[in-house]
Amino acid sequence: MLTLDNLLSINRAPASDEAYVLHAVACSPFVERLFRKDALLLQDSLQNHQQMYLLEEMQNFLAAQQIVDENSLKKSLRLLRSRVMARMIVRDLNGLADLQEVMTTTSQLAECAINTAIKYLHEWQAATYGQPVDAQGKQQQLIVIGMGKLGGGELNVSSDIDLIFAYESDGATQGAKSISNQDFFARLAKKLIAAIDEITEDGFVFRVDMRLRPFGSEGAIVCNLDALEDYYQNNGREWERYAWIKGREVTGGDAVSRLLKPFVFRKYLDFGAFASMRDLKIQIQRDVNSKGMHDNIKLGRGGIREIEFIAQVFQLIRGGRDVSLQIKPTLSVLRLLSNKGLLPEQTVAELSEAYVFLRNLEHRLMYVDDVQTQELPKSDEAKARVAKAMNYENWSVFLHQLDHYRAQVQQHFDATFNDAEAADDVLEAEKSVWNASVGEAEAVESLYQIGFTEAGETYRRLNILHQSSRYKQLPELSRQRFDAVMPHVISQAGKVNNADITLTRVMDLLESICRRASYLALLAEHPQAMQLLVKLCSSSPWLANYLTSHPILLDELLDDRTLHAAPDFVAMRTELLQRLAEVTGDVERQMDVMRHFKHAYIFRFAVQDINGELQLETISDYLSALADLILSVALEVIWPNVRGKHLDVPKFAVIGYGKLGGKELGYASDLDIIFLYDDEAPEASEAYARFAQRINNWFNSLTSAGLLYETDLQLRPDGNSGLLVSRVDAFRDYQLNKAWVWEHQALTRARFVAGDAAIGQVFDAIRAEVMTQARDASVLKAEVLSMRQRMRKAQHASEGMFDLKHGIGGIIDVEFLVQYLVLLHAPSYPVLTVNIGNIGLLKQMGALNIIDTALAESVAAAYREYRHLQHMLKLQGASQLNIQEGEIAAQIANVTALWHQVFGN
Repeated sequence: MLTLDNLLSINRAPASDEAYVLHAVACSPFVERLFRKDALLLQDSLQNHQQMYLLEEMQNFLAAQQIVDENSLKKSLRLLRSRVMARMIVRDLNGLADLQEVMTTTSQLAECAINTAIKYLHEWQAATYGQPVDAQGKQQQLIVIGMGKLGGGELNVSSDIDLIFAYESDGATQGAKSISNQDFFARLAKKLIAAIDEITEDGFVFRVDMRLRPFGSEGAIVCNLDALEDYYQNNGREWERYAWIKGREVTGGDAVSRLLKPFVFRKYLDFGAFASMRDLKIQIQRDVNSKGMHDNIKLGRGGIREIEFIAQVFQLIRGGRDVSLQIKPTLSVLRLLSNKGLLPEQTVAELSEAYVFLRNLEHRLMYVDDVQTQELPKSDEAKARVAKAMNYENWSVFLHQLDHYRAQVQQHFDATFNDAEAADDVLEAEKSVWNASVGEAEAVESLYQIGFTEAGETYRRLNILHQSSRYKQLPELSRQRFDAVMPHVISQAGKVNNADITLTRVMDLLESICRRASYLALLAEHPQAMQLLVKLCSSSPWLANYLTSHPILLDELLDDRTLHAAPDFVAMRTELLQRLAEVTGDVERQMDVMRHFKHAYIFRFAVQDINGELQLETISDYLSALADLILSVALEVIWPNVRGKHLDVPKFAVIGYGKLGGKELGYASDLDIIFLYDDEAPEASEAYARFAQRINNWFNSLTSAGLLYETDLQLRPDGNSGLLVSRVDAFRDYQLNKAWVWEHQALTRARFVAGDAAIGQVFDAIRAEVMTQARDASVLKAEVLSMRQRMRKAQHASEGMFDLKHGIGGIIDVEFLVQYLVLLHAPSYPVLTVNIGNIGLLKQMGALNIIDTALAESVAAAYREYRHLQHMLKLQGASQLNIQEGEIAAQIANVTALWHQVFGN
């Protein structure tokens, strides 16, 4: 059998298999010792170095061993480790394995060793004491939670494994020598540690670190789930949340992970995590400094830990709301952050490249003596070995590359965890005003200088807030964050034209959210977000109120790219379905997910609108398409849970009327809809009625995330007294034989929105059939004028003011004109049945010489201007859509002229 000495003494050029082994030996004294101790390991590495060491191979090796007691168990586990490590080191050092393989193989080795040890140790211990069971007689198992790199499947080749032990329920064993479950599992845990950690003549498997368990070294070695939950609920600290991101059951089911998920991942956006992680890093850095560990590639500046912190802070902040972020491996998290736009693609590429480099280096440092170390070597010989193992010609070239990566990581870490307070502008005057460290006269003068025209009143408002019980009763940390934010708010508000009212709006918002520390943390950590918040509150009281009602939208201020990006409705639909799938089974959370989704996109559109980036028609198109999308997804998500459903895909459709039908939705518009079905099944009517009711409840229910949309179903056949959902043939009969003229007017703006496209086509045919009916012009005119007159009598306008919607010559007059002309002329011009909106129809009727072409253009322009003004008034928070009549006299005159031309009165 070939020995290592024989291999080292060959005086010819080594074959490739031999060269691989010789290179590994030159870089790793540890693997050299393995080969000298056991020639079988050398043979395996020469013959099988092209093959990854698979979990199945590990399990087969252990199954072939004679394991009869603890000693033989220990020996078998250590022999397995030697075999796995020898082959893996040869593969890694020769570029046959990448970092992922090394981490996976090492993690699988640990899991295999733990599971095998528990299997034998539990069996042997139960033979003495009996099986542990709970009060109901259910057998209990030891739950082993792998923390850190074991939990993430990223274990180092010579790493400690961080473990926590648990079991489900208290009870006792069923044997003659009965002991408590606590005693049974404490003994089992100690034996497991010895089986893996103890150094024997065959070495060790993994060093075991138990310091992450509840109460650390002082805590019980194992505890039941109730005790575990109690500890993290009442004593859990921020660093433990960070540690538990990687926590994963290696054996014993997933009960612990499910139990602790709310502790790790908050349901809200937890921007306080920035400060917590920053504090943790500062503590680590102090330790590094005190121990002179600057050459530690894990804990030093620009090291592995900083990359992990960058990835994991986003998980802590967003993982509760975005389940997809609850993954473990660092590289996978980084990729996800790039995909979600939370970190720039270039940043992720640089961090990922540095992570691979540093982890590979970490392994090569450990290959030297099988010791967990992240310290760079001191001796020239050791430096040369590491440079060779990293495939660099010398230490100097290697060190240059290392320094480059560490500098990049440090730069990205500092950018991510930039201390807003440390980077604070001076803002002395603003701080003095807010903290009341100067007298009233000086404070008022400072506010004048900052830009406030009503400085006295503004000072009074600031003082009221500062003295309010709500502010004074804040927890200390929240008050500190509030104090950090306010000087910036005062400064930024002073820069806008309406400084005093803007500051009031922002203060109202801050006062409403101040008990939610995470939102204060967001603004304290991101001055640029707070700057944008001030600008938006200055521009639109409606938007300020919208943010106050939905403060979770503050998160949208962080990413300019998404805030100003054009919507991709196909991608948005996929995104919404994915988010809903992540909380399948929890209807309340699904309803909240849908609301958060809608609010976020409404906010984005409003920001683009305020910035002048969008035309009026574009805004309405976006808002209408968003409503269509949400209705479509709602049908897909709600139907599977409808009691008594008889089909996998319902033969059911939603028809939009009014502003939704005409694609003229505003920010706060409700949805005029009806429901149709086309299904001969005897149970169909009842099933679809339940479906329609569920849809209505989903949309109108007020949850913690607010309202989705108000729906109005009054336009269904027979109105509020009619059925909630209609069969298409009954709908056709009603429209042709029973409907009022005003219902046909409404039908001119109706369209298929969501559901079964075949029903949509049938509806389009019915709509065209109804609209192209021959009508008595005098009867139609009388009906339309009568309806309009009743509406006008109900309206009262102030002297000199014009009601954009209801006034004579206003929006409704334009709509009535278009509807009347469509119903009158569609039999002759079927093209008028196409739902292209009021502006498009006016122009088309002008082109067809149904009305004067120039007047058609003028009225279309008036209608656009009315809607624009209506839109702007909404953004300014107006409750009444009134405007000075003189400002739009020309528009009113044009609409009135067309009204007289068409109706003659």
